[in-house]
Parts: sequence; C-alpha cells; structure tokens
Amino acid sequence: MASSLTKDAAQQVTPVSGGKTFFGHPRGLATLFMTEMWERFSFYGMRALLVLYLVAPTAQGGLAFKAATGAAIYSVYNATVYLLAMPGGWIADRLWGPRKTVAVAGAIIMTGHFLLAVPFEASFFVGLVFIAVGSGLLKANISTMVGHLYPDRNDSRRDGAFTIFYMGINLGAFAAPLVIGTVGQKVNWHLGFALAGVGMALGLAQYLLGTRHLAPKSNEVPTPLGAAERAKLMKKAMFWLVLAVAFYGVVTATGHFTINWALWPLSLAGLALPAYYFVKIRRDRDITADEKSKVTGYIWFFIAAAVFWMIYDQSGSTLTVFAQNNTAGTLWGFGFPSSWFQSLNPLYIMALAPFVAMLWVKLKDRNPSTTVKFAYGLIGIGLSFGVMMLAQAAATGDTKVTPLWLAVVYLIQTVAELSLSPVGLSVTTKLAPEKYAGQMMGLWFLAVTAGDCTAAIIQLVAGNAFLSEASFAIQGAVVALAGIAFLFYRKRVISLMGDVH
Repeated sequence: MASSLTKDAAQQVTPVSGGKTFFGHPRGLATLFMTEMWERFSFYGMRALLVLYLVAPTAQGGLAFKAATGAAIYSVYNATVYLLAMPGGWIADRLWGPRKTVAVAGAIIMTGHFLLAVPFEASFFVGLVFIAVGSGLLKANISTMVGHLYPDRNDSRRDGAFTIFYMGINLGAFAAPLVIGTVGQKVNWHLGFALAGVGMALGLAQYLLGTRHLAPKSNEVPTPLGAAERAKLMKKAMFWLVLAVAFYGVVTATGHFTINWALWPLSLAGLALPAYYFVKIRRDRDITADEKSKVTGYIWFFIAAAVFWMIYDQSGSTLTVFAQNNTAGTLWGFGFPSSWFQSLNPLYIMALAPFVAMLWVKLKDRNPSTTVKFAYGLIGIGLSFGVMMLAQAAATGDTKVTPLWLAVVYLIQTVAELSLSPVGLSVTTKLAPEKYAGQMMGLWFLAVTAGDCTAAIIQLVAGNAFLSEASFAIQGAVVALAGIAFLFYRKRVISLMGDVH
C-alpha cells in the first residue's frame, strides 16, 4: 500500500479529467473514497443501534422485541442488503449505468435513514427497506467505478487504489458507532438515526459535486435493455408485486400478520436463491466440462463462506445483545456505550490488514493455498464462539464481564476474516465460467446472504436460548469442525479447481 502513495507514483499519473491528483491517483478516487466512507458511516452507525433499539423497552423509547426476534430482524436485514447487490448490478448494466445508479442509491439510503428518525414503528420498517434497497444498488457499483478510473487493467496503481478505497470503508465503519452510537444510546434513538441520514446526505452531496472527475465509462450502460424486453420485465415485476401485496394484505386484514411472516420467507429465499443459481449454471450447456468442474469446486468455497458469515455477522446481533446485557460499560475507569464495540472490527482491520498482506508476500512459495486459508478462517471463527461460550459462562446471574472478552472475540474474528474474505473474492474470479464472470461475483455476495439467513433461522428457532452457553458451543464447534474437514478434504477440492491454485 505504501508504494502507491509515494511521490514517484504521483509523477506517473494521467488523471481522468486532467489537473490535480489524489495521492497520486485520479481525482475521481477521492470522490468515490468519500462517498463510500460516508455511506459506510451511515450504514454501520445505524447498524450499531439497530438491535439495541429493537430490543429496548418501550419505557426507554425502543420497540421491545424479544432478543431473538430483534437479532433475527437484524440478520434478515443484513442478508437482504447483500441479496439486492445482484439486481443492483443488473440495473446498472441494463438500465442506468453505474454513475446514475449510485446517485439514486445514495438518495434512497438517505431517505431510509430519515424515515428511521420518525418515531413510528411502520416508518421504521419502511426505512429499513429503503436502506436495504439503496445499499444493494450502491454496493454492486461503486467498486466497479473505482476500476473504471484505470482503463489499463495492468495499471500498477489499481491495487493501491482499491487499498485506499478499502481504508475509506473502514474509516467510516470505525467512526460511526463512536458518533452515531453515542448519540443514539445516550441522547435519543431517532436523533442517532437522523445523524446517519446526515452522513449519507454529505456523501451524496460530494458525490454529485465530484462526478465530473469520474471516468466517462461510469456513465455508460453496458448492455441497454430493449423496449420489448423492458415491457416484458415490467409485466413480470408488476405480477409479483401485486401478488405479494394481495397475499400480505389478506394476512394483515385477517389479523394474522406478525414479523415472522416477513422473516421466515426472506430467510428461506436467501437459502434457495443461491441453490437455484448454482443449479442453473451447472446445467448450462454453454459451459465446458472444465468450467463445470470448477463451479463444483467453487460450491465448496461458497458453503464454507456461508458458514463463516453465519457466525461473523452475528457481531451486530448476538454480540451486541451480549454487550448490552452482560458486559460492563467501563474499562480502567473509562465508561462507554455498548455500541462502541462495533468499532473494534474496522479498527483491527486497519491495524492488521497491511501485516497480513505482507505476510502472504513474504511466505512466497510457502504461502498457504486458498483451501488452507479458508480452513483457517473457519477454524478461527469457530474458536471465537468458543471464547463467547466462556464469556457467557462467566456472566452468571447479574454479573457483567469485562469488555476484554469481546475485545478478544472481535480480534479473533478479524484475523479469521483476513484469512478468508479477500481470498474468497480472488478465487471467485478465478473459478467463474467466462459466461458467468459477473454473476459469480454476485454469488459471492449471496454467501453472506445465506450465512445471515441461516443465523436468522437459528435465532427464530432457538428463541432467547441463542444467547446460551450451549448455543455458542454448538455453533462454534460445528464451524471449527467444518474448517478441519475442509482442511482434510482440500485435495478433492483442489482437483476440481483444475489449473487454478
């Protein structure tokens, strides 16, 4: 990363629109960096408050859901964000182009946060839908526009650009719980949500002001939708929309509607959709036998990733509830709200990611294979819930444990993430059939959806027992054993990968 920020790098720059540069990169990178930073600020700030607000008693201004239901709502919401990344990419490719899609996404996200700030339950859930839709539209396209700044795929600055961009993500994620979490928990929930909206408004404003610095390609629609195809699509969309409205209208009118009528269908859909896509790709006669073998190998990586995210993404639900109910709010005489724990992961990533990257380079020929790194990630994330089992055991009765328990858990999870997540992106591009190169990246996002939906189902079935020692022990043991099994089974997976290593 350091080499991309030197003066030598700056001298090599040919900006997209001429003029000044951003740390030796086109000025458009600054626009996208700031947009993503503010969007992540709003997203992670709201997320730090979400479960806490859902489970807080009405006397404290919350919605008074049971802990398990609040955690399941969080899991399904997070799953939906990643689920909508695929249609978000499609909309940019066929309708609007990345630049317009991100602008629309920012406006939708901002509106969603301000809807959360309105003190009505119906407005709150409509706001969540807006944020999920907007985040799906933005997530699929803003990274693409970073790549557009470098028309030459071999440009030595590309990796450095994505590193800088990644830092923007983590800066926003780190600051958000400290600012929005404090305001939401200490002052007023809805003021905290409004502050998230202000953050997105700032990001959208600077994006609109800085679009002139983006690559012209970002304004193009790669494969425009024809009039006949558009009309056919609209008919299908209206059919399913009317069907959904009619169904839920009947359920509501008959007095049977509860939040579970939304949680269960979305959770099951999040598991069924990836299965459908894999079956579709495997049955496609246009892909070769070698590509089909690679897709089969990739399915194992997908399942491993889904199992990983099942535990990892409980940081905003299960671990947040534990932080609020069972963890002391002071450390060495310094007091802080429970939402601050959400800043630990991005802090650890910013501190550790450069060292992990250097470690892989330093190991050279001894660098662990992709399968081994995945196994390490699974074992690590499983061990983190082993530590949570011990923390829950220590929190007996009214005892509140030291915050160091969660600090250790988040540290273990971050190391596991750095072992699995970046490698997963790489192996996805390597194993994708040529016909499905773009869609396979969408499938990688669906691994998060599948993991979060699995967590939601566990939380719905287990009820408040999802916070028990047994729940942590079982989940941790299953995932760690899956990592060990993946390690022993790796030769079979490697044989399916063909010439990819």
